[in-house]
Amino acid sequence: MNAAAPLVTAFPAPRRKTRSVLLGALRIGGGAPVSVQTMATADTRDAEAAAAQASECFDSGADVVRFAVPDSDAAIALGRIKRLLGPGRPIVADIHFDHRLALAALAAGADGLRINPGNIGSSAKVREVAAAARDSGAPIRVGVNAGSIAPDVLAKYGGATAEALVESALSEVGVLENAGFDDVVVSVKASDVPRCVAAYRLLASRTDRPVHVGLTEAGTLRRGTAASAAALGVLLGEGIGDTIRVSLTAPPREEVRVGLELLRALGLRDGGGASVTSCPTCGRTRCDVFGTASAVEDALEALYRADPDLPRPRVAVMGCVVNGPGEARDADVALVGGDNCFFLYERGVRKAKIAEKEAVAALLRSVRAFGANGSGRSKGEAKTETGK
Repeated sequence: MNAAAPLVTAFPAPRRKTRSVLLGALRIGGGAPVSVQTMATADTRDAEAAAAQASECFDSGADVVRFAVPDSDAAIALGRIKRLLGPGRPIVADIHFDHRLALAALAAGADGLRINPGNIGSSAKVREVAAAARDSGAPIRVGVNAGSIAPDVLAKYGGATAEALVESALSEVGVLENAGFDDVVVSVKASDVPRCVAAYRLLASRTDRPVHVGLTEAGTLRRGTAASAAALGVLLGEGIGDTIRVSLTAPPREEVRVGLELLRALGLRDGGGASVTSCPTCGRTRCDVFGTASAVEDALEALYRADPDLPRPRVAVMGCVVNGPGEARDADVALVGGDNCFFLYERGVRKAKIAEKEAVAALLRSVRAFGANGSGRSKGEAKTETGK
């Protein structure tokens, strides 16, 4: 007799039940969709430049943008940044060492704070920040990484272990709880995948507070994307994580793009920008799939920035007739490569043969038509085949 097949576990697992907090109008935790965060690299004191960079991130699908607040000028600039960004775009002030900066950031209109209570001074100062945050309706994220573990905890565990990260974070949460503050999000970031996964698993077993998940100092775009996908893919797949940041040595917009793609790959997010299925190509390919797929993705990003409410059909760019027609059947709009040309498919039906240089424009016309009437083709549009 054959051995029984192993039981198949649902993937991703059901989301872990957590409390929820409001960051502006954005709900984090409590079953809300997993949100995507990034951190501006522009100097916060240059409000116009910082707001422009943050606006680019929001347009790319970010839900939250965080700003470093190293001094009072940066704290005051947050007010200008808020006005430039407009409503519905929550910002978080990243505060260290000086509790007065937290108070100034809240007064300027920051929607939330990221602090470590242990490094901003006495319990009286923590209570002052907690009271101001409570009055402002601003949640606080307690963020601990290997460099910010409490010294006594670090000594207890002999290093920045997963246990040390979690114990230090929950101790910091306790400081806010003792100050009468409850709208708390927690993160325990490590820079290597195994320790990051272990820390968040342990944290999830010890608290029901919403969790911000990320692999800190993940690296460059290529290395950091791979490492973050490994860590966050495991955790999100296990139902752990209410909001995420993919930390990259790259422009913040790239962090947003990678984060969104990760959530979409796990079936945890729809929309939020362009998502293009494309093949890796092979020796059968006779057209520029690399360039065309990238150009399609960039063109769709621009299209959705200009019209965020436009429906987002499933788009594919494939290299040849082996897998192309099959992918085209699953996509709403697709380009399938031929000999220095592409074939345009709409809802699995081949519509036209397109010259390679005209392929992106032709696909965009079909995407716009899909948004206009849901049919993938505007009424009265000629079914001509170009590039023959």
